[in-house]
Amino acid sequence: MSSCVVLFSGGLDSTTALYWARKSYGRLEALTFDYGQRHRVEVVLAARTASRLGLKSFVLAVDLAAVGASALTDPSIPVPELDALPGDAPLPSATYVPFRNGVFLSLAAAWAEARGIGDIVCGFNTLDSPDYPDTRSEFVRAMEQAVRLGTKAGARGAAPRIIAPFLNLKKSAIIRLGLELQADYSQSVSCYRGEEVPCGRCTACLLRRRAFEEAGRPDPLLLRLEKEGKI
Repeated sequence: MSSCVVLFSGGLDSTTALYWARKSYGRLEALTFDYGQRHRVEVVLAARTASRLGLKSFVLAVDLAAVGASALTDPSIPVPELDALPGDAPLPSATYVPFRNGVFLSLAAAWAEARGIGDIVCGFNTLDSPDYPDTRSEFVRAMEQAVRLGTKAGARGAAPRIIAPFLNLKKSAIIRLGLELQADYSQSVSCYRGEEVPCGRCTACLLRRRAFEEAGRPDPLLLRLEKEGKI
């Protein structure tokens, strides 16, 4: 039986990855990281989604706040706010968490090896986040080679693979795929400010809004929040 662990933050991309993996694998676990992020609400909502799907889900704590240097983990660094996405200009880099995905993939590789899981599935994409070096295909392949060389499973020729099916998709295309898979985005959060109700001005909120507009669909999170009287 094919098996995988999904890096599941609870955001748009990882939610789509979770539903994609449900269709592609016989055995599936969801792994969420509590890394000291200010938007820790994503941990709660990710667990809620996994529970509704009847999936095994786990939270690993890793203190990236101690590393600092990011608005997502250091409350003294403000989250950049914009009125609109800046066209072809680079997005603000303050929300980059140093080597975050490298840390996550390393821990996921250990998790997968310890449990005999075959693949690590992640929702990385580069078209809407070109300024994040740890989402690039070259990085994914390099990490997969490191896992192959640095694990006993790799020495036996059975190292976990790193599967990133959305690397070259726009976020709107990822949403369309997720909707085809009947993904529930009403519990997915993207906002960097740390609240369930999105601020609408951080880069994550602006990218999410543009993606749903391009996909021609209303944002299910906003529909749910409106129905619950939260907005």
